[in-house]
Amino acid sequence: MSDAAPRRGVRSAFRDWRADRPFWGGLLLALGGAEILLTEKASLKVVLHIGMQGLAGYLLPALMVVLGLLTLFNPTQRLFYSITGVLITLGTWLTSNMGGFFIGLLLGVTGSCMAFGWLPDQEPRVSRRKRRKAAKSAKAALATPMGPEAGEPA
Repeated sequence: MSDAAPRRGVRSAFRDWRADRPFWGGLLLALGGAEILLTEKASLKVVLHIGMQGLAGYLLPALMVVLGLLTLFNPTQRLFYSITGVLITLGTWLTSNMGGFFIGLLLGVTGSCMAFGWLPDQEPRVSRRKRRKAAKSAKAALATPMGPEAGEPA
């Protein structure tokens, strides 16, 4: 019984931390950069395009990882990080195996767009079940008479 309580507290603390930042956008941007870095280490039979400069092939994906982590840990600057992230991600098309065989490119662009569109003061989403329940209770409240009971004379 004592084991369940700390787990629940840790889970809610992580959810609270995650809710205060563009978590999925930063994570996808960092994962896209990591995937592109891994494709740089592929064997020469698999490598399609090393890039015009060898350094840029490693520098751009490393910057993607850094920008993804900065988005996670410094969400106040998310607009700058996301715009820079999408530009760097598009630059990997030319320098890093066509953006890590399209997978890293798509992850990076999607993560940057998600970080750009994240709003910090947005209300949490309400599930469809809770919305239906609230609508039914509001409808029932409107259907009940406000004045004297229906059977009583006025």
